[in-house]
Amino acid sequence: MTLPALSPAWRNAVLISPRQLARQIASGPAPVILAVRSADTDGPIPRAQLPRLPRAIDTDLALDFASPGGGRAGSRPLPDIDALQDKARDWGIFQDSEVVVYDHDGGLQAARAWWVLRWAGIGRVRLLDGGYAAWQAIGQPDTSAVYTPRRGNVKLSSGHMPQMTEDQAADMARDGVLLDTRIRPNYEGGPTTAGEAPRGHIPGARSLPAMDNLNTDMSFLESPALQRQFTELGVQAGHPVGVYCGAGVSAAHAILALACLGIEAPMYVGSWSAWSADPERPVAQGSAPG
Repeated sequence: MTLPALSPAWRNAVLISPRQLARQIASGPAPVILAVRSADTDGPIPRAQLPRLPRAIDTDLALDFASPGGGRAGSRPLPDIDALQDKARDWGIFQDSEVVVYDHDGGLQAARAWWVLRWAGIGRVRLLDGGYAAWQAIGQPDTSAVYTPRRGNVKLSSGHMPQMTEDQAADMARDGVLLDTRIRPNYEGGPTTAGEAPRGHIPGARSLPAMDNLNTDMSFLESPALQRQFTELGVQAGHPVGVYCGAGVSAAHAILALACLGIEAPMYVGSWSAWSADPERPVAQGSAPG
């Protein structure tokens, strides 16, 4: 079975172009704009001095969209819902707010924020396609001013995005299509030293690095190209598909790409960081699913 005919509405529900965002800011009401920062990509300049979109509010990938992890919980468990609600209100999110998230890394970090906010029940969340670089590329202004919004009143609850357990991920690899979105060397794995977690992938999982979903300018591939890519990996109508990565970050990126095609896919949030912490779990290595 092939995938369903593409609908622009699916892509428009999860992505917003820089020109669309600029028009919306100009005409109002402006969405809540969240800049997703990460210690993994921070440079020497303090965050408060970094350029950002007008009205954008800085957020932190690890502190705001995850909770402390380790072991079989994985590196980036989901945040406490009450703590996330308090932060969301500080960011100026109201019950009827639209939210736009972006980063400086092709959406690889902002996609985690997109997924977590959807999981928490915020229905209108979109990712800025191409991120900050795309905003710059069309000549839109930025600012280093820190924006302080009026406190919001949003009420959050967990569980609004589908998830998989470890056992369900193993079943998906056997009975459906389980996508691994890490870079290929991590998927293929290799030897480790004593005491280190094993390297490789969940047996049966298929490799689709998150960057393969992007153009060279870090915007998402057009939907027909995304559809061809997923079809080649066995994704088809009526056939279950799920996604994992290292710690539930780049997996959200692929889930967003699938949403552009009208496909809902669950995430194994613990991902490889949780799977590899369990010595009873099998590990496949090499370029084949295994």
